[in-house]
Amino acid sequence: MANEEDDPVVQEIDVYLAKSLAEKLYLFQYPVRPASMTYDDIPHLSAKIKPKQQKVELEMAIDTLNPNYCRSKGEQIALNVDGACADETSTYSSKLMDKQTFCSSQTTSNTSRYAAALYRQGELHLTPLHGILQLRPSFSYLDKADAKHREREAANEAGDSSQDEAEEDVKQITDSRSEHERQYLLCQGSSGVENTELVKSPSEYLMMLMPPSQEEEKDKPVAPSNVLSMAQLRTLPLADQIKILMKNVKVMPFANLMSLLGPSVDSVAVLRGIQKVAMLVQGNWVVKSDILYPKDSSSPHSGVPAEVLCRGRDFVMWKFTQSRWVVRKEVAAVTKLCTEDVKDFLEHMAIVRINKGWEFILPYDGEFIKKHPDVVQRQHMLWTGIQAKLEKVYNLVKEAMPKKPDGQSGPVGLVSGDQRVQVAKRQAQQNHALLERELQRRKEQLQASAVLPGVRIKEEPMSEEGEDEEEREAEDEEEPMDTSPGGGLHGGLANGLPAGRAAGGDSFNGHPPSGSASTPVARELRAFVQATFQKQFVLTLSELKRLFNLHLASLPPGHMLFSGISDRMLQDTVLAAGCKQILVPFPPQTAASPDEQKVFALWESGDISDQHRQVLLEIFSKNYRVRRNMIQARLTQECGEDLSKQEVDKVLKDCCVSYGGMWYLKGTVQS
Repeated sequence: MANEEDDPVVQEIDVYLAKSLAEKLYLFQYPVRPASMTYDDIPHLSAKIKPKQQKVELEMAIDTLNPNYCRSKGEQIALNVDGACADETSTYSSKLMDKQTFCSSQTTSNTSRYAAALYRQGELHLTPLHGILQLRPSFSYLDKADAKHREREAANEAGDSSQDEAEEDVKQITDSRSEHERQYLLCQGSSGVENTELVKSPSEYLMMLMPPSQEEEKDKPVAPSNVLSMAQLRTLPLADQIKILMKNVKVMPFANLMSLLGPSVDSVAVLRGIQKVAMLVQGNWVVKSDILYPKDSSSPHSGVPAEVLCRGRDFVMWKFTQSRWVVRKEVAAVTKLCTEDVKDFLEHMAIVRINKGWEFILPYDGEFIKKHPDVVQRQHMLWTGIQAKLEKVYNLVKEAMPKKPDGQSGPVGLVSGDQRVQVAKRQAQQNHALLERELQRRKEQLQASAVLPGVRIKEEPMSEEGEDEEEREAEDEEEPMDTSPGGGLHGGLANGLPAGRAAGGDSFNGHPPSGSASTPVARELRAFVQATFQKQFVLTLSELKRLFNLHLASLPPGHMLFSGISDRMLQDTVLAAGCKQILVPFPPQTAASPDEQKVFALWESGDISDQHRQVLLEIFSKNYRVRRNMIQARLTQECGEDLSKQEVDKVLKDCCVSYGGMWYLKGTVQS
């Protein structure tokens, strides 16, 4: 009662509910303009209304006499849109950009609580709103010429039938029509027939004004492409929330993402969802390229397809996994993309520093790296696969620095061009020496080998005299698999086995050490190897490791295979799964890495093609490349005259590739 006395009633106003425009009234929200100019000053030339889509397009005049209007720009835009010959169908008949189009987007899906009010002669008239639309400038006129061309072609193909469901013609809004429509905001008649809904008890009336909160929609709305309010965003499925946030923010720490999604959201579910739409870079999440550049889209600057854009942006992201800094000119030189496209990539995830380059926009998130090692390792596997593809597409030179999982290395300084040249020279000299020794060893093995005529299994060199027992034990220790390209040679392995192992008496020609196949990890690894070779038949060690990394990336966090698989264990498993290593005589000048020169093939699978495949593999143990007629003659000689062309085609398809009229084992051709 005391509160009511402090707040006395000053005036009572009759409230009327007008329904004439209840299903037609929309609230338009225009962009902010200077206070000196209102939208009443600008004539509305026309409006195009699409009620089913709740979409409106308005054309508004531009004051071309305003001193702030750039006439040369206006003429250039009109010329680009309509061309040199203007006619009645031209967008800008005055050969000057003298109007602007605004296109609407829906701001909320529930307008039941909103109404438009008109106060007149002591009465308040309320009309429920049917929709609230935000108007933004539309630049579709830039594509007018192409659209007209497509419409003409469609009309020629479909005839007049394509016009049966034509949209409503654009109509100009006049002041007199506007004033007439305005009258419908007033309640028609004072008999109170229209206002029966307001004849309620005080409690019912209060309930109408302040209904209890409930979900706005039973069905989840489709995720829109534009930014939503946080309240509407949280009505979407979690996967759509994550995708929309990442698509708009581009780069975000995991902690920030969790704070935006709310405290009730499960972090494990968010971790699962974020890996579908983003990649880990320096402990932070960067939206995937195919989310920003979907299939069939193209660059607005250069017109290159989405596939090329995704590849270029992936290269930028990968560079940031190696260093805090990226140089724009280097990216442009490698990707061969225009400056505008490269700048777009960098602006997504970096800020420019004068005389330094582009620095990654967020600090290194070491807390996330320590808290989620399984996610970090899985992301590293994905980046390894991406790196291998980028190296092939862009012919990248493998750098001498070791590759570490994302976020493991700190910021690295910029490397000058001279330094890179020196590193490349040293690496070339080292590779040359290694290849010379490898070639000499192979020649000696070819002369001394008497194992399986035609198919020679590489043997390990005996331990050098004087090598003590401690060194042999250290070499035989299990090391994590080096997943970087060409890293197998530097892991102390030859032919996939540690040096000195043959001398130690371990069997390796298809028989792993006793007990190794009994562990769950070994069984899981063997299942992967068997399934892979049943599909591929011939694989290099490099390709096998790439497929294994992709397999790891598809596994859930904490899987047993994340415990660490060494090169030796992987190759032992291959040999134990019915496969053999084929000593392909690569040419001395080959550019193949040591892992690419290790070729494994399925020797026995239990089907009728085993004999054909074994004969073919024997041929390639003596020849790097072979003509088809030689293969067919040898198969006919070994397998009989009744060998059909289809059987020859099958074994070639399973194991070989054709290039330049010659046949090579899969993975060994150097184009």
